[in-house]
Amino acid sequence: MLALENFSDADFRQTILRALRLLAVVTVVGAALAWWKFGWQSALLLLVGAAISGSGLWEWLRLMSAVMARMDGGGEAKPTAMLLVGFFLRLGLAVVVLYASLKYLDGSVYALAAGLALGVSALTVEGLRLVKAWTV
Repeated sequence: MLALENFSDADFRQTILRALRLLAVVTVVGAALAWWKFGWQSALLLLVGAAISGSGLWEWLRLMSAVMARMDGGGEAKPTAMLLVGFFLRLGLAVVVLYASLKYLDGSVYALAAGLALGVSALTVEGLRLVKAWTV
């Protein structure tokens, strides 16, 4: 049984990586279904949304790993300034990609929203798995 007080940085990293893996699997299945039902534009919008969501999870993992390394004080702490610059550049790029995909792809906006929501859904599933592991 995994206890909350024993939850380590490695456990956090594994949780986020499992959420990213789940996001990738659901994205492939969802894009195939969207292509079949609504066309390639909607499937591409779902992929764009999932890519933005996945990149957000990856940036969060990098940022939190750097913060935890600084808080622990041991080991090699990554320079936080460059991580923050990368974080805000990714946010800007996400806005540009969202705008361009909505402007030039004539697909379903709901597919894009579903792709964006996949990251939150994957984190929710992983969170529920952790809660189950802590209580069982």
